[in-house]
Amino acid sequence: MSHHQSPPAPPAASLALSEFDFDLPPALIAQHPAAERRASRLLHMPAPDAPADAAAAPTLRDLNFPDLRGLLRPGDLLVFNDTRVIKARLFGRKPTGGRIELLIERVLDGNCALAQIRASHAPASGSSLYFADRAACQVLDRDGRFYLLEFNCDVWALLDREGSLPLPPYIEHAPDGADAERYQTVYAANPGAVAAPTAGLHFDDAMLAALRADGVRLAFVTLHVGAGTFLPVKAESIAEHKMHSEVYSIDEHTAAEIAAAKAEGRRVIAVGTTSLRAMEAASQSGALVAGKGETDIFITPGYRFRTVDALLTNFHLPRSTLLMLVSAFAGHARIRAAYAHAVEHGYRFFSYGDAMFLERDDTTQPGAAA
Repeated sequence: MSHHQSPPAPPAASLALSEFDFDLPPALIAQHPAAERRASRLLHMPAPDAPADAAAAPTLRDLNFPDLRGLLRPGDLLVFNDTRVIKARLFGRKPTGGRIELLIERVLDGNCALAQIRASHAPASGSSLYFADRAACQVLDRDGRFYLLEFNCDVWALLDREGSLPLPPYIEHAPDGADAERYQTVYAANPGAVAAPTAGLHFDDAMLAALRADGVRLAFVTLHVGAGTFLPVKAESIAEHKMHSEVYSIDEHTAAEIAAAKAEGRRVIAVGTTSLRAMEAASQSGALVAGKGETDIFITPGYRFRTVDALLTNFHLPRSTLLMLVSAFAGHARIRAAYAHAVEHGYRFFSYGDAMFLERDDTTQPGAAA
């Protein structure tokens, strides 16, 4: 089944891209992971107690990631994204010898894939591209940024043999052995992502065991993060931005866990924006529905959240769709204040950076319904 976003709430139409910009010193962009997964910092922003408090500067607590245990309650349901990052970057050449770089966005079946191609000149439909070990592909079609490619071999096997880890564009070193381990969650299970669900990178096995012992429940969804997560928004009116589409899956067990938590008044907490997107996409008709689908849900201030009560997330790029999402969740002005605090206090940003724990600001929710 396929779920798509309902039309954006009216406030989104009037929001300008410049309202989601902020100055970030380059030194705060984390180039390498912390020494240990749980060694990052954690900025806690509780929900305002009353509508009058929503306009005031938020109460912020500077914590360390293991302190998350103290913010969670027995019965809370933590929902993780168990996608696995694939070695999606391939280097090859044109028949002329010109070099090309592929970023596989999605493997469609054993021999076909969608990919972005970086080359001095865009390859024409019908042309061939060559890789190591006589592997080759033919360009079948192009749709915007993505090319449809047909390979003369199994794509998964080729990536496993010749591919490299697709680190985000703001990480300046080539991937190494440390990245192969640390740019993957400890619970990664289903291959298909070209970017890590980075809020999950902070958890190690001992932390997961401790949370279970605390009475916190754990569940898993799958959303294969696409390269579109790094795409800049170009339209000055954000309502004009076309969101990238990603594949997700929520099984019956996880859907039942979420339904039970909602019925019993227990919190559903998304570990990362990708888990949140999957759950909200599957909740567009009201209650969350199990199944597989594609979502291009674009969450901006004015969106009414149906399932997620709290969010663990890293710090996001200026002018990005993810910054808009957390602004919708926790309040636009409050997120601006939190990010200013994070910059002032030297938090580490982006994929290998520190985390935030956000409680939903219900004063910003249309109709005040959850």
